[in-house]
Amino acid sequence: MSTVLLDVTDGIATVTLNRPARLNAINTALAADLHAALADVTRAASVRAVVLTGAGPRAFCAGDDLKESLGSVEAEVRRVIGVVQDITRLILFGDKPVVAAVNGWAVGGGLEWVMDCDLSVWAEHARGFMPEVSLGLGVTGAVTSLLPRLVGWQRARALFFLGEKHSAQDFLTMGIAHAVVPADQVMPEALTLARRLGDLPRHAFGALKRALAQVHRDEIEQAMAAETEALVPLILARGPIREPA
Repeated sequence: MSTVLLDVTDGIATVTLNRPARLNAINTALAADLHAALADVTRAASVRAVVLTGAGPRAFCAGDDLKESLGSVEAEVRRVIGVVQDITRLILFGDKPVVAAVNGWAVGGGLEWVMDCDLSVWAEHARGFMPEVSLGLGVTGAVTSLLPRLVGWQRARALFFLGEKHSAQDFLTMGIAHAVVPADQVMPEALTLARRLGDLPRHAFGALKRALAQVHRDEIEQAMAAETEALVPLILARGPIREPA
């Protein structure tokens, strides 16, 4: 599981996206490894809470790896998108707290995973944006449902359509970030928050998290289905694309 590292210490699982040379961009291997790691910690009775972060000082996750092509076979494209959407299900519908430690850029699918987490701690220098439309692609992670609830319809449309870069402080103001701290405090703060959540009565926390998700579960599932149906033909139809400067 070289693209994702998993460490469990004192009941807190740290899951690290581990492709720093590619700014932890998502490829098929990373998606599969992250799914496996989150499934493992979801099942592990010894794990009370999870911290999700990225390796290196530059990025949490730079979104889809534009150097990797999913090819032109629809079944394979659907399979890979399905893995990505299942990661959202593991984060949203599990009964354990998941805290994102955003140590740098959070872009596209990476930013979507941050929004799936229960809470997120951002480094002061961290930034994020959603470039999918400008690349001729679409979103995942149920964000077509989640983002309007977080920030309102007008701001959600601007984030989706314009793809403008925003600072950690912007995301705090929008209500996407829980806290913004100096870079060297991101992991300590995220771990402290995870421990605090993990120390809550487990059954009570799990019941409330499940209830929060269940209220909107049908809408979330419909959002992911619609996202998938929108994204598959875009991937199949696109030609070679260039990475943004």
